[in-house]
Amino acid sequence: MIIAVDGPTASGKGTIARALGEHFGLPVLDTGLLYRAVGRGVAEAGADAEDEEAALAHVNFPDALLANPALRSERIGGFASKVSAHPKVRKALFDRQVAFAAQPGGAVLDGRDIGTVIAPDADAKLFVTASVDARARRRFQEMQKRGEDVTLAAIADDLRARDARDSGRAASPLKPADDALLLDTSDMTIDEAVRQAIALVERKTESRR
Repeated sequence: MIIAVDGPTASGKGTIARALGEHFGLPVLDTGLLYRAVGRGVAEAGADAEDEEAALAHVNFPDALLANPALRSERIGGFASKVSAHPKVRKALFDRQVAFAAQPGGAVLDGRDIGTVIAPDADAKLFVTASVDARARRRFQEMQKRGEDVTLAAIADDLRARDARDSGRAASPLKPADDALLLDTSDMTIDEAVRQAIALVERKTESRR
């Protein structure tokens, strides 16, 4: 069984994807980490994230890098959003994601274009969203726990900018697949969102049998 979980930054899709993987016994790939790995390479090289060729030079990274907690910083997230807009970078990472989805038994993948590009034939597709205000509050709380110095207003502005880049890019823009199930987590707790996601996937997969 393949489950595609898409949505904007800080919508809760990563937490939901991990919970779905645990519930259904499936491996999980946060595809955003692939772009964060590329972004980190660009950042460490002091290169321009908006230069496609400069970003392309960092797509051949080892899988072990995906476990590096440094990839989840807000700074690297900004680089990732920029490098992910490059068609050549997306093409270079395409096979890696498709191979993960195609492994025996299936998988859960979360990202921006899983249901539309990476796994268009997924058994279940969720598009997880939330208001900018709700997402900014969540991200602010996460960053405070990590001791990062940032304001709520700055996070909200950054999320709006990322949304615009992700939705407006020519290559694989962020958008729900036609058959995706929408899940708005704005007013949900984590537990409520996870329960709803599991219920939606179970109903979808049962209806396909």
